Amino acid sequence: MAKHERTDEELMDEQEVEETKADAEEEASEDADEAVTEEEKLQEEIERWKSYTARVQADYDNFKRRSREEKEAAAKYRAQPLAESLLPVLDNFERAMQTAPESEEVQNFTQGMDMVYKQLKEALANEGVEEIEAEGYQFDPEVHQAVMQVDEEGHDSNEVVEVMQKGYLLKDRVIRPAMVKVNQ
Repeated sequence: MAKHERTDEELMDEQEVEETKADAEEEASEDADEAVTEEEKLQEEIERWKSYTARVQADYDNFKRRSREEKEAAAKYRAQPLAESLLPVLDNFERAMQTAPESEEVQNFTQGMDMVYKQLKEALANEGVEEIEAEGYQFDPEVHQAVMQVDEEGHDSNEVVEVMQKGYLLKDRVIRPAMVKVNQ
């Protein structure tokens, strides 16, 4: 046997070594692939949690904003139930003042009632209640309620001719529309 000739055993050993190296490289490659996929999975989960956290933060911010707006609206219109219950009283005061006799005997009484009426109107004005201007203005269905249509000369079409019952606003909200006669 020559020195350079290899035996079958040596060749088989060499093949086993080569196969073992190939298997080791393949396992290392699979481990590297597994590490990459594991890293990708973790990165995806991190992104999913970041997205979830951002959505929760946005929901919380929206909740805070809505709560603040609701509190502001509640404070802004807190006088509405009181104002609505006092408007008929104001109407009756006006009717009483219009029908009061003009004799000297009741003049002091009428002046006193007029002072009370003005105080009531001032108290409502301090809460943001104001009368809706109607007579002589164009009809606006947002603030007027037409109860009659008339055909009078000297008035434009769709102009409020007469106020049947005064309307009122609380800040920017209509709490009672003005009942009006409208020219055709």
